[in-house]
Amino acid sequence: MAGKCVHKGCGKTFSDPEEPCVYHPGPPVFHEGQKGWKCCKPRFLTFEEFLSIPPCTTGKHSTVDDTPAPEPKKTEVLPPAPPPPAPIPAAQLERTAMSTSIAPPEKPKTPPPPEPDSDDPSAEIPASATCRRKTCGATYDASKPRDEEKCVHHPGQPVFHEGSKGWSCCKRRVLEFDEFLKIPGCAEKTRHLFVGKGKPPGEEKVESVRNDFYQTPSSVTVSLYLKKIDKDNAKVVFSANSIELDLPTSDNKRYTDTYTLFAAIDPEKSTFKVMGTKLELILAKADNTSWPVLRSDDKWSGQRIQVGNAGRA
Repeated sequence: MAGKCVHKGCGKTFSDPEEPCVYHPGPPVFHEGQKGWKCCKPRFLTFEEFLSIPPCTTGKHSTVDDTPAPEPKKTEVLPPAPPPPAPIPAAQLERTAMSTSIAPPEKPKTPPPPEPDSDDPSAEIPASATCRRKTCGATYDASKPRDEEKCVHHPGQPVFHEGSKGWSCCKRRVLEFDEFLKIPGCAEKTRHLFVGKGKPPGEEKVESVRNDFYQTPSSVTVSLYLKKIDKDNAKVVFSANSIELDLPTSDNKRYTDTYTLFAAIDPEKSTFKVMGTKLELILAKADNTSWPVLRSDDKWSGQRIQVGNAGRA
């Protein structure tokens, strides 16, 4: 019997209980404006970026929500309040110049560009594509006619205000984040939106990516920041004095480069890991040399960075 998976980040309709499910097993974490999931590290400021965080765990679909409940807040014992200050005589108040400082209003944030109304007819839809409209979650089925699709979604933006959560396009408000995710869509379209405007044929070449590193006496840990790396097709070749990178992404981009390293490494002991927003390399040093820079052609002051401190290229 078909059912809808309730795992966070999945939400797909499934008929095979053994089908792999990619989801977030932890609850959402909102702290000081940052948004993310307790089960993985990415943190973002906007809700759109939060919803785009790729799931970090592979398991099986479920119709029972097994997300751990958020940890209860610790009760803080406050010291007794100090006694109120003595009242100021009216005559003194009259002599005191009173002024209030009003902070200038914040500039409104630039809204994200609107989604196109329909898919580009010339764009190819991947077999595993999911509808891009908010809270729809439907998966592309090539066997069904497009005109028979029914897309129920929220066309507005999420609204979080004084603890309540909802959508700008409808009136319902809830207190819990889990209940917010379950608010049914308030608008309907005939076709889903799987690829949107589409992209020009051919891959888009990524010229450069931001990277940084830190080191220990025996290794150098490098982070290359590139989102949506295709884990199955990413290639990293380690050599004694260089690394070759070929990193395609799921949104039709590719970053290729060869880094000539500052010092020699042990290729057999070096490893890499593809993560949600970056590629992490662990380079095993061939000796205990301290690296002031990552690549041999990077500029440096002539002073070597102390082992253990972070460096940025």
